[in-house]
Amino acid sequence: MAGVGSAVRRLYLAVYNWVVFCGWAQVLYYAVVALRETGHEAVYAAVERPLQFAQTAAIMEILHGLVGLVRSPVSATLPQIGSRLFLTWGVLWSFPETQTHIFVTSLVISWSITEIIRYSFFGMKEAFGSAPSWLLWLRYSTFMLLYPTGISSEVGLIYTALPYMKTSEKYCFRMPNTWNFSYDYYYTSVLALLIYIPGSPHMYKYMLSQRRKALSKAKTA
Repeated sequence: MAGVGSAVRRLYLAVYNWVVFCGWAQVLYYAVVALRETGHEAVYAAVERPLQFAQTAAIMEILHGLVGLVRSPVSATLPQIGSRLFLTWGVLWSFPETQTHIFVTSLVISWSITEIIRYSFFGMKEAFGSAPSWLLWLRYSTFMLLYPTGISSEVGLIYTALPYMKTSEKYCFRMPNTWNFSYDYYYTSVLALLIYIPGSPHMYKYMLSQRRKALSKAKTA
């Protein structure tokens, strides 16, 4: 039974990784086509649906960690996926004024290249038991460029959205109300921006340590 369970687990994770890989490949393709044919202003409209699908599907990775399907620590997975969902739904979808900004292009390209590499790496590991050495190197090296460009784009888009958050008062609760509770989405977003200050270097150092472990392990294998 343990062997059957392991096979089912690997099959499920292989299918999951390749499905999401296809979503991110679609995002990158549509982004490049829109950028070449129309310009950066058209990128979000071109990628909106596949971007929302591929990024929202990452919620499953938190569940995978919680139930023990994968070894990735939830403490590392949760903030990264949470920040991306916040950008995808809480900024880009919620505030259309941000959708034509140049940061959308750098964000989408950084995210999609990163995830195409990552999901194909794990998809091959689950489907075939291993991944090529060149893909291993890409998995643990490209973040050194793509993480800073992605993070810079995230911060830039949140900052760009702040005035629209403040004037629209979207997702805010004002007193008096039934729950006697007040909430301001604008200040939540400001707090999110502040978290990037210690959070980004910490995550970058964590990924560097993971790179050293993965590549040194590959050399000794």
